[in-house]
Amino acid sequence: MNNTSKLFFTSDTHFGHENIMKYSNRPFRDVNHMNEELIKNWNALISEDDEVYHLGDFAFGTTPEKTSPILDRLNGRIYLVAGNHERCITSSSYNRDRFEWIRDKYVLRFKENGEKYMITLAHCAGRVWFSSHGGSWMLYGHSHDSLDFNKKTGKLTEWGKSMDCGVDTAYRLLGEYRPFRFNEIKNILDKREIEVVDHHGNRERT
Repeated sequence: MNNTSKLFFTSDTHFGHENIMKYSNRPFRDVNHMNEELIKNWNALISEDDEVYHLGDFAFGTTPEKTSPILDRLNGRIYLVAGNHERCITSSSYNRDRFEWIRDKYVLRFKENGEKYMITLAHCAGRVWFSSHGGSWMLYGHSHDSLDFNKKTGKLTEWGKSMDCGVDTAYRLLGEYRPFRFNEIKNILDKREIEVVDHHGNRERT
């Protein structure tokens, strides 16, 4: 990665999942409306040569035959960190060539403008991760914004340099169900303190 302006992160699109509109209070008329808005917002932001890391639950309750046409309409080079609702994609009948790769977890490392980045990518959040004591990031999904934001109390519950980058969080913070730009995430995490919860706090941060 040599240009972070072409780097994006998202999660929990749940294409084809009608009940997610009720569970996550998504303001769409029906599942087709949701699918079309997600596709439109994605393509308005992402170009063919951009890199998109999707952190799981791409689709739910649908079939490979219905998922493939949606995936084919999305711009960018897509990397999938598999979630718990990836059955239609992990099915033996599904052609996974549209993804650059599919993995259970990934650590993204790169340098830009002399600054090193180490970003742990996973579907579910962790309290510690690789070099979390040293200021590395963790990006995740699965919680549909409920870890970063308590909807009952209206209070933020941030944890160190970690963040839910799913489309429900994007809607709360950005007003649209869409992927996050790298710099949008950086601006958020740069304001958060490092959480050190183990013996690493007694060592030099490296």
